[in-house]
Amino acid sequence: MKKIKWPLLALAILATLCIMGIGIAVAEESIIGIFAAIIGLIVAMGFGFKTKKKMRENGIL
Repeated sequence: MKKIKWPLLALAILATLCIMGIGIAVAEESIIGIFAAIIGLIVAMGFGFKTKKKMRENGIL
C-alpha cells in the first residue's frame, strides 16, 4: 500500500471545498462569493500542481 501524501491531500480537499463554495454562492446569488471561490480554486489547484512538480523532481513521487 502506498503512503498518503498529506500536502497533496490537503490541497485536494481545499480545492473541493472551493468547488462546493461556488455552488453555495450561486444558490445564495452572491457574485462576490462566486468570484472568491473561483479565485480560491485557481490558487489551490495551481499550488497543488506546483507542489506535485517539485515532489516529482525531488523523487518523492
